[in-house]
Amino acid sequence: MPESAARPGGEPPIGRITRRPDYLAAAKGRRFHTERLTAQGRLRDDGPPGGLRVGFTVTKREGHATERNRIRRRLKVAAQIAAGQAGPAQRDKAADVVLIGRRDALAAPFAQLVEDVRQALGVVTKPRAPKPPVAEGGQPARSAGRGKRGAGKGPVKSAKAGPGAPERNS
Repeated sequence: MPESAARPGGEPPIGRITRRPDYLAAAKGRRFHTERLTAQGRLRDDGPPGGLRVGFTVTKREGHATERNRIRRRLKVAAQIAAGQAGPAQRDKAADVVLIGRRDALAAPFAQLVEDVRQALGVVTKPRAPKPPVAEGGQPARSAGRGKRGAGKGPVKSAKAGPGAPERNS
């Protein structure tokens, strides 16, 4: 049965990430961590059209091949259920999400795993906030935050005397 075909009595399956460049692109996006998994994701604005695509991976550090395969299979089913619960708005969003399984995913209750994936999909597919305006020096404008420099005492003054700086008479 082709991947795009609908399952009888249910939603169409979510797409799969199969190419390494897509995994690398998702790794540059937002992240979400739990003890059972790490999710990386990004919204697609270029590349293949379509809705949500998910990739799965488990590092060798997490166990032997049979354990890694069990983790991956649990994540696949949890992702299908979580995307179904999220509704068509989530499934139709053009996004790539990579789920990296951890060993704790084997012993975790399946409902907890589904909840982790559902939360991860919401976090990593959220659009980025607009970038702050750029100030005169090509640097983003700084807010009067709680940092050490300045600490509410006005602008930081440089000790260098450049052109246009007032001359000092000592």
